[in-house]
Amino acid sequence: MFLIVAKYLIPKGYRGMAVFPFILIKYYKDLVNAVFLNHEKIHLRQQLEMLVIPFFIWYFLEYLIRLIQYKNAALAYRNISLEREAYAKETDFNYLKNRSFFQFLHYIKIGNKQ
Repeated sequence: MFLIVAKYLIPKGYRGMAVFPFILIKYYKDLVNAVFLNHEKIHLRQQLEMLVIPFFIWYFLEYLIRLIQYKNAALAYRNISLEREAYAKETDFNYLKNRSFFQFLHYIKIGNKQ
C-alpha cells in the first residue's frame, strides 16, 4: 500500500480513493485519519480479491443500477455493496485480519437504502 496526496486527482465531493496498490488522498490531514485509511484499505482488499479490473467494472455497474433504483447519485454511491461493506467496517481495525473473501456480497440489498 502506498499513500499519495493528490488533491487534483480526487473528484469533487470525495476525500480519497483506492486504486490498487495506491490510496490517493485529497488532504494531508487524512494521512493520519485511521478510520478513513481503514475504509480505503478495505477497498484495496476488495480490489485484490477481484483482481482489480473486475472490481471497477462491478463498482461502475452496481452504481448505475443503484442510480436507476434510487434516482439520486449520493444514495446510489452509499448503497453500492462495496461501499456498504467499507462504511460498515471502517471503524473495526481488526476487520481485515479476519475478513473472508467476497464479504461485500453480504451487503447487496435491493430494497433498503442507507
